[in-house]
Amino acid sequence: MPLAVGLGTAAAVGGAVGLVAGAGAAAAAYRWLPRPVPAAARRAVAEEERLLRQLPLTAELLAACLGSASSPGPAAAAVAAGLDSPMRDRLAATAAQLALGAPPEVCWEQLGATSPALAPLARCMVRTSRSGTPPAAALSGLAQAQRAAAARAAHARVRRAGVLATAPLGLCFLPAFVLIGIAPVVMGLAALFAQRI
Repeated sequence: MPLAVGLGTAAAVGGAVGLVAGAGAAAAAYRWLPRPVPAAARRAVAEEERLLRQLPLTAELLAACLGSASSPGPAAAAVAAGLDSPMRDRLAATAAQLALGAPPEVCWEQLGATSPALAPLARCMVRTSRSGTPPAAALSGLAQAQRAAAARAAHARVRRAGVLATAPLGLCFLPAFVLIGIAPVVMGLAALFAQRI
């Protein structure tokens, strides 16, 4: 893209000046134009966002299952069966490891290592597994904290959208304000000063 901008500028201006202007335009385009994001990176970001949205419900369902005296393996399998992908796949893999007899701390740490969005859930489960405390209260607290964080992020996006929506409106009214409000005053003062000179 920067090369196309530089070549277009060089062709439009022409001559030696066009080459210099084209080089400057290409450098500016390289610096300020956004870079294309690979498809794999876009998919990874979208998957992390889906996991983050699914995390509160997952924590609440795990809290309900573990609160009813279920062990972590069957609870994770039951919750995984009721969720959509990608959380279903990640939680089902953890449930399978737990069913095979792997240590719970290792299984939950591996779950947290696969995704930053799942790290709070993994830390909560590892902490309760090591201390022996019931995980239901900690998981419910995690779900509430994640929902509150999501609400704060949504409010921030709404405020930012409001600011971005008013910027073009301000740019449209600014020339009218200058032409109708300021220009007559300046022209009147200029005429007054011209008469005194």
